[in-house]
Amino acid sequence: MTVEEKVLGYLGLAARARKLESGEFSTETAVKKGKARVVFVAGDASDNTKKQFQNMCDYYQVPCYIISDKATIGHAIGKEFRASCAVTDEGLAKAAARAVSKDR
Repeated sequence: MTVEEKVLGYLGLAARARKLESGEFSTETAVKKGKARVVFVAGDASDNTKKQFQNMCDYYQVPCYIISDKATIGHAIGKEFRASCAVTDEGLAKAAARAVSKDR
């Protein structure tokens, strides 16, 4: 199982547990309200979107990772396309972040 598959599995689990905010507006709101524990942005999102989320996450001290693509993230969480998502559960966020960190 690849790192990407593990992370997408955690995102799917978080979505089913209703511990995931997806879409740019909902993700941004979760970060600004302090609910987001980790943020994932699609690799094929615009450079502006990636920079915006990276800067916002740095400011609010939330880990932010670039993974996969919009279609794959959307499919993993049972939606159409998603450029960003935020995990709001501490345990799932740690597990997903740990899976990404092992790859880097």
